[in-house]
Amino acid sequence: MEIAANPPLTETRPASDRAEMSALVRLAGPLVGANLLQMAVSAVDVIFVARLGTLDLAAATLGVFLFNLCMYALIGLTSAAAPLIAAELGRRRHAVREVRRSVRMAFWVGAAGCVPVILLLAHGETVLLLFGQDPEVSRRAGSFLDIILLAIPAGVAAGVMRTAAAALGRPGWAFVVTGLALGVSILANWMLVFGNLGAPALGLEGSAWASVISLVAMALAYVAILFFDPRLRRYRLFGRWWVTEWSRFREIVRLGVPIMLTWTFEGALFGGAAILMGLIGVDSVAAHAVALNIAAIAFQVPFGIAQAATIRVGMAFGAADAAWIARAGRVALILGIGFMGLTAAAIWLTPRLFVSAYIDVDAPQNAAVVALAVKFLAVAAMFQLVDGAQAVAAGVLRGLQDTRVPMIIALFGYWVIGFGTSGLLGFYFGLAGVGVWLGLAVGLLVVSILLMWRWHARARLGLLPRTV
Repeated sequence: MEIAANPPLTETRPASDRAEMSALVRLAGPLVGANLLQMAVSAVDVIFVARLGTLDLAAATLGVFLFNLCMYALIGLTSAAAPLIAAELGRRRHAVREVRRSVRMAFWVGAAGCVPVILLLAHGETVLLLFGQDPEVSRRAGSFLDIILLAIPAGVAAGVMRTAAAALGRPGWAFVVTGLALGVSILANWMLVFGNLGAPALGLEGSAWASVISLVAMALAYVAILFFDPRLRRYRLFGRWWVTEWSRFREIVRLGVPIMLTWTFEGALFGGAAILMGLIGVDSVAAHAVALNIAAIAFQVPFGIAQAATIRVGMAFGAADAAWIARAGRVALILGIGFMGLTAAAIWLTPRLFVSAYIDVDAPQNAAVVALAVKFLAVAAMFQLVDGAQAVAAGVLRGLQDTRVPMIIALFGYWVIGFGTSGLLGFYFGLAGVGVWLGLAVGLLVVSILLMWRWHARARLGLLPRTV
């Protein structure tokens, strides 16, 4: 039985930039908080395993990186449901039924994507050996991955439900559930890694089981929320889950594969930069890790704004309202770039303060790493603005259901321009680590310029709905 009434989220169009900003902040704030908590969840395994020794720490670091890369790709694939749901709400026609179809097929797409990812992680040791990693570290990482791969279906399902809850006006649940997952992860690691509260001391494998428990808890929490939250319950998102909608399935794949590849290209760029740093020296690798972590934390804000902007622009797209589309995109870009301007100033003015959160900046043995990290952060301060711009610009374009060309832009800007310039400046011109970071900045600049141009040329490029 279908529900004909329109849900409360099908709001009236905002009458001003101020009203749009208010709506965007209400949506983006919890998503930003959830993104920051998710970084903490990802770090917990490595923090606990660090006490087990260098071998297990190296294995956990590689295992978590490979797992997160695959999980991130699958969540990018299913995140295509967000602009589709938003457009359906904006159109206001049969919104409940259409939203349910999009969520259902996002689950189906995610389930299909889990299969090759699980097979890949099941051969994690072989993959790491192909990339020249130490045999013993690869063996231990393979054992870690054999367990943590069991969490892939729960993690993907949680990602789909988070997307649905946010698009339907309940982004706060993302923050609550991620906070719950962080608590469960800490407790489970404490119990299973070291054998506390009567649990077996499983060491590295215990950390993998802790991740499985944490992600299953997250998925179950979202299931409960979708059943019992009054606004979300009316959509009956688990209703008729067995019914196929192949046209919707193909639409999610069409939009989602480019999103998945775009996110992978960007994440792999910084991984590739770490490999270049390894060719320069150990101090450069350590300084790169510190500076990149600082930049990654700052990036979670425009990334959350971009996620919210996809929904806001998507609603305007569904409503076929050109003025609303322009306002939603403009406000999101101002907010994202404005925040990154603040972080750029903070990093530029007090780089040692940021570095001191990771290592003792006054210890003589850390002098070389600190000096390099400060130099890298000077470059990071410069690219904060363009990093925020490219993230939000990609988000507003996703709201227009435009993902294929932005993917091509990302591939070209990140790898042809960015990675190529990093190698050229770092090695040919002898700028070492600073040259690598300057290359990253150039790549981000090119991507931001091209995406911003595409957004401003949206009408000329035919990206607006035909009825506008």
